[in-house]
Amino acid sequence: MSEKTPSYIVVEGPIGVGKTSLARRLAETLNAELLLEAPEENPFLERFYQDPRGAALPTQLFFLMQRVRQMAELRQGDIFKPVRVSDFLIEKDRLFAQVTLDDDEHSLYEQVYSQMTLDAPKPDLVIYLQAPVEVLLERIARRGRGYERLMDSAYLHRLSEAYASFFYHYEDAPLLIVNASGIDWVNRDEDFQQLLDFMRGVSAGRHYFNPLPFAM
Repeated sequence: MSEKTPSYIVVEGPIGVGKTSLARRLAETLNAELLLEAPEENPFLERFYQDPRGAALPTQLFFLMQRVRQMAELRQGDIFKPVRVSDFLIEKDRLFAQVTLDDDEHSLYEQVYSQMTLDAPKPDLVIYLQAPVEVLLERIARRGRGYERLMDSAYLHRLSEAYASFFYHYEDAPLLIVNASGIDWVNRDEDFQQLLDFMRGVSAGRHYFNPLPFAM
């Protein structure tokens, strides 16, 4: 298997699974340019958790425009950092739209999406993190973002199922599917190194990483 580090790595997964913390550590280790979602910039997000039906469309359109802008910045990134790491895949935006929008809103969203994302770069590797909804809820509660306390478990279940369906059919880039429920790449160097070593061996196709946690 190839040991070459991919030049554009995307870490994905449902809310609370740990994608941003992994993306940060990968970028630090690989001396990579880091591109992160910025949900705190979305003025509609708290309203969405309070009133999902009423605020879904502006929330989704704001995220779409934000991510398209970030993709443009990625194309003009730091030439001295040939590796780039992101904690979102642009196609993920459509996944959220399918979960949150009604039929008429979704039709409008798709028209906007098709006009705005034609030049999105393709990753060299996608790392898809999975964990049970109970684990996601625990991690969301632990990080203590006020607006996320309004999220109900049914929404998270739908979102996790949408992610699983999306990546079941995903073929646009090499895919590494990681069981993230029992490992801690933030606080345990062994867990992170195990994942990093496995990731460096992925060059094509679909791969599964299901590690046993290191004993304390």
